[in-house]
Amino acid sequence: MARTRKDFDWFDRPGSRRLLWWLLWIACGVTVVAEVFVRRHAYFGVDGWFAFYGLFGLIGCTAMILLAKGLGKLVKRDENYYGDHTEDDVVPEDIDDGHVD
Repeated sequence: MARTRKDFDWFDRPGSRRLLWWLLWIACGVTVVAEVFVRRHAYFGVDGWFAFYGLFGLIGCTAMILLAKGLGKLVKRDENYYGDHTEDDVVPEDIDDGHVD
């Protein structure tokens, strides 16, 4: 027997969301604390700074979002880009509209 989809999934519950946020913050905190104890070998100098990779990821994601927004404005088209069509458009005679006379 197939299961039906419930109206609310586990991820939709406020308690589950709160738990996921706490887990995310704990994971971020653990990685920052672990960075104190892990010796990294810096190849370019700046990659040896404390929390460099976290900041690099934040700046990279922010740049991608801003680039996507700018690209969206660049390629955005008007609502009636392909023409102003209404429901009352007449179908040309050479196209079969599926109706039997």
